[in-house]
Amino acid sequence: MPVLTDVGSASQAGLPLQREDLFPIREVSRLTGINPVTLRAWERRYGLIQPTRTESGHRLYSMADIEKVRSIRGWIDRGVAVSKVGKILAKTEPLQALSHLIPNELVQADYIQWQQQVQAAVTAFDEVQLEHVYGQIFSSYPLTVVFQDILLVVWKHLLQRHETFGQASEWLFLDGFLRSRVLQRLLLVRVMQPRQIIVCALADQARELEVLITALYLCSVDSAIQLLAIGQPFDELALVCQRIKPKALVLVSNHAPAAELPRRLNRLAISLDCQLLLAGDASDLAQESLAGSSIGCLGNEGAVMRQRMKQFLAGNLDT
Repeated sequence: MPVLTDVGSASQAGLPLQREDLFPIREVSRLTGINPVTLRAWERRYGLIQPTRTESGHRLYSMADIEKVRSIRGWIDRGVAVSKVGKILAKTEPLQALSHLIPNELVQADYIQWQQQVQAAVTAFDEVQLEHVYGQIFSSYPLTVVFQDILLVVWKHLLQRHETFGQASEWLFLDGFLRSRVLQRLLLVRVMQPRQIIVCALADQARELEVLITALYLCSVDSAIQLLAIGQPFDELALVCQRIKPKALVLVSNHAPAAELPRRLNRLAISLDCQLLLAGDASDLAQESLAGSSIGCLGNEGAVMRQRMKQFLAGNLDT
């Protein structure tokens, strides 16, 4: 159960002068699925979490701490070593701090309400209600927020729990719904231009919805997007590009990059007459190993992807 701090105790602990729910470690373990021993190790050994301490030394975690635990687990599930997660969080936290211009708890509460409505429609397998909620969310937020902060949060939550009875069916229902709606949007915004961008998954390191959403993010760039099917052979990418003659080839990966990835990408880049770009979580993880190469990293956030793509195409951003 959460512990509701009062103004006095919050002040003594160095917290903002406001009431805040704090959770003991056993509750955090129940909410996140991470056992207390691991939580303590992440704090002591890696400094990933800094919970509040009571006078008797007991750990208390805020909702922000719990979200960070879930984020850490997400990176580890994608194959990132726990020792490297801190560097990734250090890059993203300064961007998240900008959202504090609006009280973060208000923003997050609104996101959670929409997530709950999406989850309720999915649980009922009610496509009509899901369509209704989907439209309402788009009328309230820009595209990147709709997917990154609301829809994909529910999608990933169901995916992580797919072994629980019923969760796989719910995930398949939501995944099919979102894929069809993103494809509709891609068709609506697709305008054939001389410059083209090819978007495809890197081997099996991204799901179809993740590739579709990446393409949707890049659609604001003044170029036509062409998608390659999941399962596209890596060794035949040069052949495809030779025939399509795109301006850029974007490979999407949300897995931790293998040691041989820079070598494979550099070899592919040499065979291409277009810019080779990497998008998704792997692009942040591989950025250092690709430094000095001709391969550009777009990141894993929609707004950043669009901006970097524009700069790459305009020749204003170094790889």
